[in-house]
Amino acid sequence: MIDPDYPNIVLAFVYRDFKIQIARDQWRGQDIYTAWVDYKLGSAVAVPCAITTKLAIRKAKRWVDKRMQNID
Repeated sequence: MIDPDYPNIVLAFVYRDFKIQIARDQWRGQDIYTAWVDYKLGSAVAVPCAITTKLAIRKAKRWVDKRMQNID
């Protein structure tokens, strides 16, 4: 059986009823961050790659804000 790669969640919070999780991984020796978003209809990778947690958070919040604009 293949060994699955689980995300290394370093931060999680709720923003506008969306749960955002920031995961850390490494690529070419440098830390990179991914933002996962959980909501009523499922989950999505809102930010596939960011170089800092701050940037991943900012982009994830923008992703949520765009989705909320489409609902209104």
